[in-house]
Amino acid sequence: MTNSNQPISDFIDKYFLHFNAATVVDAAEGYKTHLNENGKMMITLAGAMSTAEMGKLLAEMIRQDKVDIISCTGANLEEDIMNLVAHSHYKRVPNYRDLTPQEEWALLEKGLNRVTDTCIPEEEAFRRLQKHIHEIWKGAEESGERYFPHEYMYKMLLSGVLEQYYEIDPANSWMLAAAEKNLPIVVPGWEDSTMGNIFASYCMKGELKPSTMKSGIEYMTYLSDWYIKNSGGKGVGFFQIGGGIAGDFPICVVPMLYQDMEMEDIPFWSYFCQISDSTTSYGSYSGAVPNEKITWGKLDINTPKFIIESDATIVAPLVFAKVLGM
Repeated sequence: MTNSNQPISDFIDKYFLHFNAATVVDAAEGYKTHLNENGKMMITLAGAMSTAEMGKLLAEMIRQDKVDIISCTGANLEEDIMNLVAHSHYKRVPNYRDLTPQEEWALLEKGLNRVTDTCIPEEEAFRRLQKHIHEIWKGAEESGERYFPHEYMYKMLLSGVLEQYYEIDPANSWMLAAAEKNLPIVVPGWEDSTMGNIFASYCMKGELKPSTMKSGIEYMTYLSDWYIKNSGGKGVGFFQIGGGIAGDFPICVVPMLYQDMEMEDIPFWSYFCQISDSTTSYGSYSGAVPNEKITWGKLDINTPKFIIESDATIVAPLVFAKVLGM
């Protein structure tokens, strides 16, 4: 091994030579080239990446301007903050594959909601945030103001009201890093998250109005405006972690602008990488190879395309580390 100040990158370059490993190198180098040529990059977060503590590296990616916009599920939006304020109350279950239904029920009765091998503590995580975010939702409504889900989260983080609860180094929270930079975020399908469910319950009780929260359609128009303003020059790259709505929603902005807005000069996504353990199959969008996206007007023939068929909790940190020069 060399004695440079980039031990992780050196290790990857020396040993990641073939198959998925080689694609990790190619994708990371393509990411770096895209940024070096003044391109912008979107990262999409599906699954439980925040609970997997992806924030430890993603926060640094944000601070170093290696990501310009994020699309994530409502779960990833809130779970990074939950980890920030309730980390010591999380419970790891290494033998999660062997749990009986009765053992799963026992976790529920303890207020522990399991995500693979990690249980999120309901009282310390969900409820600790609920009273503070409700005050912000209510205050906006009383002032006749409307915001996106991520904007309400930014307000809560930047107010300092959560600092009393911090249980990890705040430098490891990607949401806090994003809030401090006012990074654009798109959160499609936010309603199916815990905070989305809680907001819906307040609406059902008559305590809040649905209109206080900006909608998914408004997120699409927000993203469209951002894309139009930022897709010049080298263009915008698309780094997709997992499948699902976090990726499906934003990638459609290009064909929407081209086909429905008749903006025939709108650029395609200019870099594409997906980390997914979904195998290529019939009818599985998450398992579709990148070339299929050409037929939908999302990627160009010449767009650099990479698909890494592996576990994102293993691979994404390696790509980020290489992009960061670690």
